Amino acid sequence: MKMLMEDIKKGQFKNVYLLMGEEVYLRNQYRKKLKDALLDPEDTMNRAVFEGKGIQVREVIDLAETMPFFADRRVIELSDSGFAKNACPELADYIPEIPKSTCLILTESEVDKRGRVYKAVKKEGRVVEFKRQDDRTLARWVLGILNREERKITEETMQVFLQRTGSDMERIDRELEKLLCYTLGREVIETEDVEAVCTTQIENHIFQMIDAVAVQDKRKALDYYYELLALREYPAMTILRMLTRQFQLLLNVQELMKAGMDQNQIMTYADVQKDRPLNKYVAGKCMRQCRHFRKSDLTAILEEGMKLENAVKTGEIKDLIGVELFIVTASVKGKGKESPV
Repeated sequence: MKMLMEDIKKGQFKNVYLLMGEEVYLRNQYRKKLKDALLDPEDTMNRAVFEGKGIQVREVIDLAETMPFFADRRVIELSDSGFAKNACPELADYIPEIPKSTCLILTESEVDKRGRVYKAVKKEGRVVEFKRQDDRTLARWVLGILNREERKITEETMQVFLQRTGSDMERIDRELEKLLCYTLGREVIETEDVEAVCTTQIENHIFQMIDAVAVQDKRKALDYYYELLALREYPAMTILRMLTRQFQLLLNVQELMKAGMDQNQIMTYADVQKDRPLNKYVAGKCMRQCRHFRKSDLTAILEEGMKLENAVKTGEIKDLIGVELFIVTASVKGKGKESPV
């Protein structure tokens, strides 16, 4: 991000940019900054936008070869084209040939770093990856917004807010706007305000489901599942993957606890797949939850999750029923009470 901001600040741009990573909010913010620096926002003659799969590469190349109309450059945006994930040799070969009067901006959710397009952009242009931010960075960002609005929040209320929203900055931005509107006319935002207004995020529902599974309350776990489905934001298979990921995290935490690690160490090492530390709340929650399961139970639950996901993919069972079966099976494995690891 620093290199991208340097390009914008100095007005010295590459001919091709690849904006990637799971933090969509930052991706969109920096894409807008880049676009506005490259071209007057009112200039629609020299701006072209292509979205989704099925983009014709030849059409993009032909446009890139066209001289800008009464401007210094032409800007072409490709959003979630799939070119940086799937093989697109024609685009990879063209990237070194992009004329100086054209800037190509690819914004992609999924990227294959071994692919030719990625390697070509990295060599000839600039790759910018937007990762999820840690809790401290998110808290600073929220405080900055609140300071501009002349509002205040305690550290405890901030923790509750971030627990509810999770680390997705788009969601945080939406929930913060709701919170500011709800507390209009007041300087200090209270915990009760957060609890009254802010939507519970999927991770909290996942925690609640596993809490219920841990004490063998399959009815309550299924109720939380149906609540998530009712939101119509999360497909059944997304919920299944979130559940299995959480059980994998519990297995990791359990092993680290057996090795004698404390909470701070567990925060650092438990979630190596995501390449970022857990926050204190999540680490503490996992440490409590994993005491309700034996290692063999967690392993069996994970195996069952893989089996059910495969059964859904092959059409043996429907996805909604598959997740229900997983919750019921996992509930049988819970000990029903907490015990030492």
